[in-house]
Amino acid sequence: MARPTKHATLICAVLSGIMLVGALIGVLADSSLLVIAAVAPSVLYEVYRTEGESTRWASWALLGVLILETVFLVFGVSFDVGQFLGTAKQDVAGYQVPLGDVKVVGPALAGVCALVLLARTRGRYTKWLAINIIVAMVALAYTIDSEALKDLVGMGLN
Repeated sequence: MARPTKHATLICAVLSGIMLVGALIGVLADSSLLVIAAVAPSVLYEVYRTEGESTRWASWALLGVLILETVFLVFGVSFDVGQFLGTAKQDVAGYQVPLGDVKVVGPALAGVCALVLLARTRGRYTKWLAINIIVAMVALAYTIDSEALKDLVGMGLN
């Protein structure tokens, strides 16, 4: 059964405002955790809204990546995924995700999940939220490693 859309426009508009203000302040203050806090409500609402098999999987994966990213940032976990796997990029859902420090891979994976949501849904609110999440992941990647942002933007454009 489809989720109610009576207040979805207002909810998505408020979530967009929260994400934009939080991401902007996070970038200016160089605070990755602030960017995550700003996008978390959009991710949670995305999890609630999605209903299809692939979109539900993508939204739950997105939530898991966001939680892991928070843990990695809070505890300063540093691990080179690319060196461990012996490759600079990995194919995820048809997208080439650049590998490196696990904290940089998180926004890339979240971006891929959001791209899956954008491509696989017909729902305008899911698409709206996916765009919110993509913008926030660009801001998050910038606050973590501005050089890695070049790879993420290139991946998104492809």
